[in-house]
Amino acid sequence: MFADAIDIVDPFTRPIHSIIRLYGHNEVIPGSATLFFVNDKACAITCKHVAELIVQSDSIYGQFNAFRAEIRQYQRDKNYAHLLQKMEEKYGFKSETVIRVRNMFMNCVDQFTELKVDLHPTQDLALIRFIGYNRTLYKSHATFLRDSSRARPGRSLCRLGYPFPEFTNYWYNTDKDDIEWIAEGRDTTPKFPIDGIITRLLSDNGTNVTGIELSTPGLRGQSGGPLFDINGLVYGMQAETRHLHLGFDIEGRDVMVNGRKARVSNYPFLNVGACIHVDVIKRFLSDHNVTYLEG
Repeated sequence: MFADAIDIVDPFTRPIHSIIRLYGHNEVIPGSATLFFVNDKACAITCKHVAELIVQSDSIYGQFNAFRAEIRQYQRDKNYAHLLQKMEEKYGFKSETVIRVRNMFMNCVDQFTELKVDLHPTQDLALIRFIGYNRTLYKSHATFLRDSSRARPGRSLCRLGYPFPEFTNYWYNTDKDDIEWIAEGRDTTPKFPIDGIITRLLSDNGTNVTGIELSTPGLRGQSGGPLFDINGLVYGMQAETRHLHLGFDIEGRDVMVNGRKARVSNYPFLNVGACIHVDVIKRFLSDHNVTYLEG
């Protein structure tokens, strides 16, 4: 159903590749997110939670470097273990603390000097503008739904994004104690569509519509990807997955599993996608004097 629409949307939808390192670990954790372009001037939108991590990447690493510089002077101290613990408490470092994030915008523009990011004050929405680029590497751009009354329950829509980070062009540099992008390895990750029907329109205050709920979940990495119809017309942007408790709970029931009796419990949830509504996106773009196309 959406094969032709994906051909329309894919040229302006792009992945953001990320590598992350946690405190006390040398493993490189790959991740991905999505953005899509709204005009031919290198203006794109994505989720605020994605953009915030991009904006904070330098300060995150700066905090870790400050920690390393401060603890280095105590390396020969007999109470080093105690001092290290105190320093970890001071900086708030735990095993799950992110200490390094590096991002790569894939096939967006040919180099750029600055990344201007504007965050929506209330919604999970951000505007990204590439400044000082040589040329754009994406083709076409989004056409947004003009008549938002067409976004109603029962309509089938699709999302496109990059939920599976299969790129491998990174490593941990032991000499520098840092994670890095490298020339070797796979530098691409596959796009992935997922469809569903509109189940409900979402509102923060019960009056103004701010979101579109879909019957299927958006996948990790699809955040920031377009929500579109069979004609490639953009209805919104994938933002999060919500988990609705169904109430069909089972506790301590005996069932046969692989030919053996087992006692199981189950608390099922329905995972649904929550997308930023097209009207919210268009108002945000207009507020920042960003041109866009409607259809």
